[in-house]
Amino acid sequence: MTGTNNNKILVPEAREELNKLKAQVTNTDNPDNAKYETAQEEGIPFSKGYNGDMKAKDAGKIGGNIGGSMVRELVKMAEKQLDNK
Repeated sequence: MTGTNNNKILVPEAREELNKLKAQVTNTDNPDNAKYETAQEEGIPFSKGYNGDMKAKDAGKIGGNIGGSMVRELVKMAEKQLDNK
């Protein structure tokens, strides 16, 4: 199950753009590497393969950092669109 993405998107066609946004906010070329780079920046041991011994707190830091950054950027984009109207 390594490398699978279980997130459900309401608009499946948006997956590509969301991946671009993830890569943008984490400063990576490949959105699949975002979690590994974020873990490294946070000093959390995380590698490809089995990570079942990881603390939930650490997993939350990784996902929360990425998701939070994406939400902040989406809000900025929406505010900019509203200002342009």
